[in-house]
Amino acid sequence: MNELKEERQRLIIQWVNEEKRVSVGKLATKFSVTPETIRRDLTELEEQERVTRVHGGAVLYTKLEEEQVFLQKLDMNRAEKERIAIEATSRIKDGDTIAIDVGTTTVHMADFIQNVKNLTVVTNSIKAADRFNQAIEEERMTGKVILLGGVTNPAQSSVSGAMTLEWLNHIRVDQAFISCGGIVADMIYDYDLDESLVSAKMMACSKKNILLADSSKMGIPSFFSFAQASQFDEVISDQPCLEEWKEWFTHWTIAKRGRVEC
Repeated sequence: MNELKEERQRLIIQWVNEEKRVSVGKLATKFSVTPETIRRDLTELEEQERVTRVHGGAVLYTKLEEEQVFLQKLDMNRAEKERIAIEATSRIKDGDTIAIDVGTTTVHMADFIQNVKNLTVVTNSIKAADRFNQAIEEERMTGKVILLGGVTNPAQSSVSGAMTLEWLNHIRVDQAFISCGGIVADMIYDYDLDESLVSAKMMACSKKNILLADSSKMGIPSFFSFAQASQFDEVISDQPCLEEWKEWFTHWTIAKRGRVEC
């Protein structure tokens, strides 16, 4: 398995050097593997400073002068976040309208969408919108992506503010997938006031609310409390139910699904 991966990655580097840019779709077809496998290859090659990831593929390596805060957080507890995202994605059905807030767990959900038809995604995450659009391009889903209007926050790759909240006043969704910065007792916290207000508004316009929280969030209070445990229909985490949440034990799911390595 490792030899196959090493040879595939060697050929990817060779192709990037020759073509200057490669696409996930073409690489997946060329090597007869899934787009997810190629994205994983490109991530590893970028970590080795061999290529630079771009929308839908990769180019010759270019060193970034300064890494964004959001990207730094994206790699923290990545395996746990991906397991949670895989579990969350399994809740999505054909024809759903879903809301995705700004978070380094929710953003991974688009990477694991497979064979979903007529999905509408509403989000204030620029990064999530980009990845769901990529899923459409790669024909892993059909539907549309609605990026909410608002004031951009480049550090978090997000939009928020009064305009964002006003848009959400006119939207109804089947499921809202919500991230957080911390959980203490039965209170849910986040770091950014404006983004927290958007998450709360998404919950208010949704039939079902699902909280995605890895173990690093447990017992951690952050700046602003925006919800209570009782407002969620399900919690998906990588650890067992908190003692303080035992009243909602039946709503707690431990994510056990993992990547299929190639």
